[in-house]
Amino acid sequence: MKIKKEILEKAKKIKLLATDVDGVLTDGKIVILNSGEELKFWDAYDRFAFTLLRNYAPGMKIAWITGRASPQVSARAKEVGVHHLYQKCMDKISAVNEILKKENITIDEVAFIGDDLVDLPVLIRCGISFCPKNAPADVKEAVDYITDAESGKGVFREIVEIIFKSQGLWKKVLENYQ
Repeated sequence: MKIKKEILEKAKKIKLLATDVDGVLTDGKIVILNSGEELKFWDAYDRFAFTLLRNYAPGMKIAWITGRASPQVSARAKEVGVHHLYQKCMDKISAVNEILKKENITIDEVAFIGDDLVDLPVLIRCGISFCPKNAPADVKEAVDYITDAESGKGVFREIVEIIFKSQGLWKKVLENYQ
């Protein structure tokens, strides 16, 4: 993966990695059973990225900010160690601003991953912005980096690798697995 120098410079400052859920961590499809329970499909590469964050960047804060609410999202967030979870949140910039105050960090220290128009207020203001390869054109035009991965197929993992490379953590990861 070839990463431009300006992307690495922006990623070097990141202390909060925030993301939308549906369309980023999942493929955006939602299966609703007759019981009303929702099913979402999660990627194993992304799951491993949360393990990497816990093991190699324990000070990095993680936030999920999603427009929908789902018990599955709550359970998954707890399972992978998300620090800040906002559900049924359409005003994502307000959620980010609240986290900034709680964590005492600046907007330039935030990486945000979004895939649709509701994410634009954060994408255009944060330190570095990302979207999946299959995001709409208006979102792609607004972000710093478009992933090679599509929604729900390792987007988060790809971004964690970029941040780790920029912060000098990737070599340590590789040493551990060789």
